[in-house]
Amino acid sequence: MSALPARPATALSPDTLAQLTRLTEGLDRDALQWASGYLAGLAAHTIRQAASVPSAAAAAAIPATIVYGSQTGNARRQAEALARELEQAGLPRRVLRADAYPLRELPAERLLYVVVSTQGDGDPPDDARAFVEHLTGRRAPRLPQLRYAVLGLGDSSYPKFCAVGTLIDERLAALGAERLFARGEADVDVDTAAASWRRTALTQAQAVLEPTPALATVTPLRGPAAPADATAWSRKRPFRAPLLSNRRIVGRDSAGDVRHVELSLQGSNLDYRPGDALGVWPTQPPGLVEAVLAALGADREQTVTIAGETLPLAQWLAARRELTRLTRPFVAAHAQRARSAVLDAALAADAADALRALLDGHQLIDLLQRYPAAWDAADLVAALRPLAPRLYSIASSRAVVGDEVHLTVAVVGYEAFGQARAGTASRFLADRGEDDAVPVFVEPNERFRLPEDPARDIVMIGAGTGVAPFRAFVQERSESGAAGRNWLFFGHRHFRLDFLYQTEWQQAHREGHLHRVDLAFSRDRPEKVYVQHALRRRGRELYDWIENGAHLYVCGDASRMARDVDAALREIAVAHGGHDAESAAEWVAALAADRRYGRDVY
Repeated sequence: MSALPARPATALSPDTLAQLTRLTEGLDRDALQWASGYLAGLAAHTIRQAASVPSAAAAAAIPATIVYGSQTGNARRQAEALARELEQAGLPRRVLRADAYPLRELPAERLLYVVVSTQGDGDPPDDARAFVEHLTGRRAPRLPQLRYAVLGLGDSSYPKFCAVGTLIDERLAALGAERLFARGEADVDVDTAAASWRRTALTQAQAVLEPTPALATVTPLRGPAAPADATAWSRKRPFRAPLLSNRRIVGRDSAGDVRHVELSLQGSNLDYRPGDALGVWPTQPPGLVEAVLAALGADREQTVTIAGETLPLAQWLAARRELTRLTRPFVAAHAQRARSAVLDAALAADAADALRALLDGHQLIDLLQRYPAAWDAADLVAALRPLAPRLYSIASSRAVVGDEVHLTVAVVGYEAFGQARAGTASRFLADRGEDDAVPVFVEPNERFRLPEDPARDIVMIGAGTGVAPFRAFVQERSESGAAGRNWLFFGHRHFRLDFLYQTEWQQAHREGHLHRVDLAFSRDRPEKVYVQHALRRRGRELYDWIENGAHLYVCGDASRMARDVDAALREIAVAHGGHDAESAAEWVAALAADRRYGRDVY
């Protein structure tokens, strides 16, 4: 064999080198490559063992703690992005979901970054509720040693935009912590504002933290690097899923239009679990785009350049901008141009209700037609909010449907100011035909998972299309043979017209996969009955199920249904568990902390 290359001065001793030479005498190329990999593996194991016992310098390094509260995944993505950037800079860091953060460690923190979204009418996301309650409660510690910064995420179509981020930012300052730099606020177009905030956070961390000592690395002998996965579909790079089925699943005379949509994921390598959501990238209806252009008197082919991207105005409106959701900043910009006393009054500091009514009751086309104003095309595109994907709870289990994904879609449609109006994504999906494809990505939801122990009972509470994830749950539990019982509470308007997936639930009940079903159809009786009423009616049994380990799941409207269910649970704890109001609230909070009370609300 050929001679070994000269060894570095700091490598092996002469005796060790001689032993190695004897061991490798007569080995061919393949054997030498195997030996190289084997020795590299031993080296890597040794390094991992060394890493598990930190050096004095590493142990002394104070990390940046990144805490996030996220309902739809945006805050989590930004927190993880910051963690990667700190890691690349060699800085110690840890990233924790808010409900996994040990609150007792807060007094010892030195550098804290909080990334948190705001839900609905100024509420924290479910995984940050306990964190926020602790900070704002009487037991919150003084924090004079802490330096911090907050990034709030929200939706400027709601008056209480980024309210939770504002609350945490101001509360930390009130507790004596030092604000490192101004709070960031990100609208639905999260990345633009968040990227700037993260750059500042990194700069501040570099000034505050000591770099983590680097460990030595060993590169084993190997062939050429494998190419990057060409099918890494994501939010920014969605998969075009062919439509398999799009059918109406409510009666002909129903007041609403609900669709069961089936899409193919074949060839995508996309995976999902029960409880996850599917992100859908819609485009605006052509008729709406043309109406907006007409109201503006604009040339559809006029090119507009924003952030280095040049497109015709019509394409900006169809595929890049929100047309059905107004925001306060846009209304303010339009009011200046329209010189409308009505708009000015709605924007007044003491007119939150009027602004809410305006934002809820108007789309862009309504604003342009009722309060005309001149807009330059580039200014209009810059002022409109970027189009965002819509998330739909997945209504299927891969164990049953294979390379498909199913959705339950309530098609939004109504009349305003004498004209028909529609929701962007629901209308987009309802209009898809058999030759169409839908741009999609999977959004994991780790807070809404079936119990790890399949023998645990589950209680599913859903109204309307909120039943979607429970179809996936029952499919999964049925296919896996889970021993736990399944109890469904479902509500809608009319039994005859709106009992979504009725035949499937009946079959599951006959086959022993759905053990209990309680229904609440609000328009079938003189007095309206909702799912929270059904919960109270079964309060004794429900409390027993929960006390014996059952997991609770709620899916539906956050502002009304989910709040009413939460209140009903507290009332049940008082009526059947001997709690007072305070301990009942603590009982419900403990269920959430134990991951036995999951909410998929919107």
